[in-house]
Amino acid sequence: MLFISPDNIRDKLSRYKKISYRYLVRRQGKEYYEMISVANVSSADNSGDGGVHAVGLGLTIVDSEMRDSIAKNEALAQALATAEEANKAKTAFLSNMSHEIRTPMNAIIGLDSLALQDEGVSQKTRSYLEKINDSAHHLMNLINDILDMSRIESGRLVLRREEFPFRGMLEQINTLVMSQCAEKGLKYECRVIGGVSDYYIGDDMKLKQVLINILSNAIKFTEAPGSVTLTVERTAEFGDQSTMKFSIKDTGIGISPEFIPKLFEPFTQENVDKKNKYGSTGLGMAITKSIVELMNGKISVESQKGVGSEFTVVVTLKNSDHSGTPAGTVKPRDMRVLIADNDSIAAGHAKLVLGDMGISADICSTGREALRMLRMQHVKHNPYNLVLIDRRMNGVGGLETAARIRGLFDKEALVIIMTAMNWDDIVDQARVCGVDGFVSKPVSAANVLSEFERIARKNNISLLKKTRRVELKGRHILMAEDVFINAEIMKQIMLQKEAQIDHAENGKKAVNMFAASKPGYYDAVLMDVRMPEMDGLEATAAIRALNRLDAKTVPIIAMTANAFDEDVQRSLQVGMNAHLSKPVEPEHLYSTLEELIWEVEN
Repeated sequence: MLFISPDNIRDKLSRYKKISYRYLVRRQGKEYYEMISVANVSSADNSGDGGVHAVGLGLTIVDSEMRDSIAKNEALAQALATAEEANKAKTAFLSNMSHEIRTPMNAIIGLDSLALQDEGVSQKTRSYLEKINDSAHHLMNLINDILDMSRIESGRLVLRREEFPFRGMLEQINTLVMSQCAEKGLKYECRVIGGVSDYYIGDDMKLKQVLINILSNAIKFTEAPGSVTLTVERTAEFGDQSTMKFSIKDTGIGISPEFIPKLFEPFTQENVDKKNKYGSTGLGMAITKSIVELMNGKISVESQKGVGSEFTVVVTLKNSDHSGTPAGTVKPRDMRVLIADNDSIAAGHAKLVLGDMGISADICSTGREALRMLRMQHVKHNPYNLVLIDRRMNGVGGLETAARIRGLFDKEALVIIMTAMNWDDIVDQARVCGVDGFVSKPVSAANVLSEFERIARKNNISLLKKTRRVELKGRHILMAEDVFINAEIMKQIMLQKEAQIDHAENGKKAVNMFAASKPGYYDAVLMDVRMPEMDGLEATAAIRALNRLDAKTVPIIAMTANAFDEDVQRSLQVGMNAHLSKPVEPEHLYSTLEELIWEVEN
């Protein structure tokens, strides 16, 4: 037994005055716990080395104490297991409730926003609809607060460490706050001092949530003609980090001194009287404090009843080497979004709110249809740069659809999952499927834009993808066009890029000219679809069937007035690479040729 070996006893007693060991024994048919104790009893004159040469042993029966200790430990372990199960159950309950509440809220908010678009609605009914909209969004905010608090308590709230445009974040905050202040007749001012940089590394979404929460409270508790001021200052810089101080000052109703210590506790409100007109869950400031502390920051408040309040948030952000004016801000009119959701009301609402911001959006109801529409726009060289997919769709689900999109179109479009549920439990699976991010339903245009920009910054990609291209100067292009005037116009368009054009009056002649050329002579073929003798579809199929390598790879572009999806499908089936609708815009034609030729050569 290791404990009673001489070497072990000498080693332990050289460091401790006394050592002991408890063990279970069986004697005369009985089991009980016993303890052996060992102490150093060597005298100084036993040896001059100070070692252990003699020990004293003691045996003690500790059965009752041990059994009591074991029982307590077992009870503690059981209580801990029960608490963990209860916490898991609470998290699952909140996640399910989030879904169950958000699902009808989708319908309420969606139908309400669609009804507000009806110009025939009376002013009285419009007033009712606007109040429904306000109440529905207020309820959504309460749901979000409860979920945030649940994530914080369970330790599932994780901060991102990504580069973000600091001044761009402030601009988004100011746009929102100025609008709220203007509606209430308040003066708003944002001051930036202390050499603040354009970019930092941190979690801008959570930092923005903190600041908007405090600013919204300031507006809520301030009456006109009052004021709200946000002051941003870099107070220190050390190594690769900067200390940022945010001060939010208002001239509102203020906070009583006795309530300030309770301000950041969950479910607390200063005035819980039924007549209180500022009702809330009492979670906002608790969530704010928790997020700030996760950032290793501090939050404090100074207030005087009837005079106003000033909140101060201090956090540390990592410096970024990136400098200059933030160039990543997306222009909504440049975005093309595909919304895939089998809930027509939710899809209609998403299209509406994105449209109000100037974002062009198309709708489909299944994953299969989403793939078809992506394919169509890819062939037309006018691809979507964002796909919003509902997590739960009939047939092919959201994650499976995302995986197929990523497999077919790589990074041509960012993929964001829309869900009414807590997405923490599917994050890892979603990443494997190629999902770039998440937004909550009902969809907010601001949230979509913010998530789109965040993903692009994180992946260090252009916000609106720019493909690689070649120059068209000196390139040989074969054009099949039976209408003489159209052919002349197309020649002039291509001459602007100093490309060389060979004209074929019909499809049959185009096939013969390609077959008679040296391999690799033609860089691309412009093919009208409707022509005599042999149409463009037949001609394309004939070129692809030629027994030479360039016949398989040369870009063939359809030019036709037939812009329906079935026409595009027929073009794809015979081997065309792109489908441009007449009248063809010169810049679109140039970019399509430049991109397709680059792809063949690389």
